[in-house]
Amino acid sequence: MTTSNYEATSLRDLLCGSIDASMVGRRVTVCAWVAKHREHGEHLAFVDLRDRSGLVQAVVPGSLDVRSEYVVRVTGTVARRPEGTVNPRLATGEIELTECDVEVLATAEPPPFQLDERADTDEQVRLRFRYLDLRREAMQENLRLRARVNRALRAAMDEQGFCEVETPLLWAPTPEGAREFVVPSRLHAGEFYVLPQSPQIAKQLLMVGGFDRYYQIARCLRDEDLRADRQFEFTQLDLEASFVTQEDIMGFVSRAVLDAAEEATGHRPESIETMTWAEALDRYGTDKPDLRFAMTLQDLTSAFATTSVKAFGASSVKAIRVTGGGALTRGRLDQLTEQAKSLGAKGLAWFRVTSEGLESPLGRFLSVDEAAAIGAVDDAVVGDLILVVADEHDVACRVLGSLRVTLGGPPVSEGPHRYLWVTEFPMFEGVDEEGNLLAAHHPFTMPHADDLDLIETDPLRVRSQAYDLVLNGWELGSGSVRIHRADVQSRIFAALGITPDEAASRFGFLLGAFRYGAPPHAGFAFGIDRLTAIFAGEENIREVIAYPKTQSGADLMTGAPKAITERQLRDLHVRTVPKGT
Repeated sequence: MTTSNYEATSLRDLLCGSIDASMVGRRVTVCAWVAKHREHGEHLAFVDLRDRSGLVQAVVPGSLDVRSEYVVRVTGTVARRPEGTVNPRLATGEIELTECDVEVLATAEPPPFQLDERADTDEQVRLRFRYLDLRREAMQENLRLRARVNRALRAAMDEQGFCEVETPLLWAPTPEGAREFVVPSRLHAGEFYVLPQSPQIAKQLLMVGGFDRYYQIARCLRDEDLRADRQFEFTQLDLEASFVTQEDIMGFVSRAVLDAAEEATGHRPESIETMTWAEALDRYGTDKPDLRFAMTLQDLTSAFATTSVKAFGASSVKAIRVTGGGALTRGRLDQLTEQAKSLGAKGLAWFRVTSEGLESPLGRFLSVDEAAAIGAVDDAVVGDLILVVADEHDVACRVLGSLRVTLGGPPVSEGPHRYLWVTEFPMFEGVDEEGNLLAAHHPFTMPHADDLDLIETDPLRVRSQAYDLVLNGWELGSGSVRIHRADVQSRIFAALGITPDEAASRFGFLLGAFRYGAPPHAGFAFGIDRLTAIFAGEENIREVIAYPKTQSGADLMTGAPKAITERQLRDLHVRTVPKGT
């Protein structure tokens, strides 16, 4: 007997988790793994059957020679469980399969770890046996959630008139950005492809080609150190559009992200808040602020403008209030001080708010007005702690921003989900050893229209038309309006110390394409791994990737990376050298 839905195949009628009380009396066939097997004397066996949809219990007459993770085909009659045996924690807990016939499709050795969610298994073991780890309910749910997110993103882009185009995985080496993975060419001795860090140049060329609106769920690769939100291989929603403004791109992306959020969580967030880079740094000490908790940075610079306390004699004095932080031990305060110094601060001043006033090693050196200013930070009350950093503005903000997250930041996956657009990033982020400016984004980012006159006279004040999307303190992605005008591009290259010959060598095929009519265009890309991890309640993107690498970059399941044979090296015109030479 089969059903008309997609669950039915030649071997089965239904998925285990789809069987319910409406089917009582019906004879059905399922294919599944044995999750648990219990013998009830010699006359009855109970088997929990598991497939991707969930569990169902089968009652088999007589003894049954199966073990956990055997693959079986079971035909049985749907029946209500006897009174007192209903399992309310199981979706199929009201019913069971009775009068069962069991066919073993594949035997299995005992797995190296339990596959139920109660098992606390070492992550190295999970990754070594990833194909077994994927059977766990959490991994099944995470990867299916990821598929739903991808589907919602594609639908949103299609509905907004974007065309999905696949760009090459074998690309030309580029001089900008992160370290690339290099692929030697067999047919061209001594020459190499690289795996793309992103489709950045390819998608800009699509705009020159007249595609107007492009998107891709793109695989990208960067040879960078791994951490909780970074893998060698990652997936991003990549898009580019012509004849648009920054606001247009932000609107396209917001629609896609909010559609994905609604699909993943059942709730559609309100429109996404926008904040400039300068405001984010001043209030939160970072360009990826977490808006889920308060503890914003407060400015005390004017209160200490004429101070006689050497520790506060700096161009910027910033503070944060730690609610209830007065209870922190001196040892913990010393740890926070060391953290501040490791981030570049000269020191960290702390003040406990008590009923008698401020308690601090520096308290007796403050004037009445200075003490009052500290005591009033963010409406502090008795029992709170005030942390103060006096330094250059960016240092004071960055240090307190880090301490803010250390002391108040919830796990990134914990609700609510707070999205934020950060705009007006600096065009340049300082100078190199030769005195040339450094591009904060990339050299094709359009400067802010109001700041064009500052490129030659005061370049570090130039804002760019670059923008980031942030969620719960994680940067999801970034984008910018691109330079399409030759005169503006020449000025930016000159500011960066890039000569015309060097520009032609490094970016020739892109600049050459621009000579044939480049439309105004802009784009964006954001990490699907990061977005899905937060939706899934995970703190590490490995938990939403089918086959991730360890933090050292190893694939424990396959043993990669591995050496290749001398013949392969010879065919690729590559010679290896011993480690350490």
